[in-house]
Amino acid sequence: MRDGQKGTRGILVFCIAAMGLHLMGRGFSALRENGWEKGKALAAAACLQAGEQAMALYLPGTVYEEPQGTLLQEIQASARGQLPYFSFAQSQEPKERVVEDDTTIQAMIQENERRIAERIREENSREAAEEENQRQQGEQAAAEEAAPSPEPELQPVAQIPMENLQDYQYLLNEFFVVDPNTVTSAAELNAGTFLAKDLSMAKDSGQPQILIYHTHAQEGFADSVEGDVNTTVIGVGEHLAQILRDQYGYQVIHCTDSFDLVNGVLDRSKAYDYALPAVEQILEEHPSIQVVIDLHRDGVDEDTRLVTDINGKPAAKIMLFNGLSRTAENGELGYLPNPNLQDNLAFSFQLEYQAKQYFPEFTRCIYLKGYRYNLHVRPRSLLLEVGAQTNTLEEAMNAMEPFAFILNRVLQGS
Repeated sequence: MRDGQKGTRGILVFCIAAMGLHLMGRGFSALRENGWEKGKALAAAACLQAGEQAMALYLPGTVYEEPQGTLLQEIQASARGQLPYFSFAQSQEPKERVVEDDTTIQAMIQENERRIAERIREENSREAAEEENQRQQGEQAAAEEAAPSPEPELQPVAQIPMENLQDYQYLLNEFFVVDPNTVTSAAELNAGTFLAKDLSMAKDSGQPQILIYHTHAQEGFADSVEGDVNTTVIGVGEHLAQILRDQYGYQVIHCTDSFDLVNGVLDRSKAYDYALPAVEQILEEHPSIQVVIDLHRDGVDEDTRLVTDINGKPAAKIMLFNGLSRTAENGELGYLPNPNLQDNLAFSFQLEYQAKQYFPEFTRCIYLKGYRYNLHVRPRSLLLEVGAQTNTLEEAMNAMEPFAFILNRVLQGS
């Protein structure tokens, strides 16, 4: 009986070995044809079968005895626990492998590339937007830091009752000074008529609208430097022009020609005659000019100081000047016609009216004299006296800010 069992066992070992070789061959073939997953499953199955056969060979009590009871099942389970690969092999069930054709694979690759490119574009766009936002925030912060704090808007400090302005004597005392060589009347100096005139103009920074010149360009101040025109009325005129350009947006022409110096000799007797052709040529070349200012400084006694305090700065007082083309001795001067006389007077009055409300001590008066003084060239023509020879250049310069303020208010119809 034992010899028979040995023979049977040998046959079984041979069969198991042959089966193992056969399964290994199938496993390698499956690996070549179907890839790792299916080959792994087949190999696991082969190992499981070989293990079962080995268990039957080396632990025959678990397989060849009478029907197994609970004890034999426990022994078999214990054997499997000692050979754990059997449990792993049992868990490896063959899985169905999905094989895509070349077209599907290529489409998947293209779709992946598209999604990757789209994600890169989104990230770049988001980063660019964040960088732009940070740049704008930085520029805004820098601008806010660099920008000066806005100054509070000036408010009038005095009011002039309308009933006072209707009093001719009040006007003569508070607004006008009439030179002894000329005459005027209540009909000519009518505050209601002056204030009713619309002398505003639309601001246009694209073309010149204001002309500043100096009939007496040699006029200087207490500390003017000989030979340096920037320390004379020319320098003051340029300062006014710059304020009107930078702060108020007007385009200004500043004529710095000398009309009171002939062949190196000071001659003011004919300066208005010399200045008129030059002014008319500028106006012909620039018909957009609507405001003409002849900027001077007055001449007073050496002990007279024409200075006031404006916004904490010492400023020279100003005087507005008008010619009536009329003398007390000869009456109307027909050879010096001025069709713009009423507009000239209204222009001066509105400036004086604004000054008395905002800077009550700034203006001296509107001085009326007998001749024309080239004020006929435009309705808004003005002769402006800035301080006198006893004022410093600084005081004259400081006077230009309040004057530009009241000028802009009149031109904007405020």
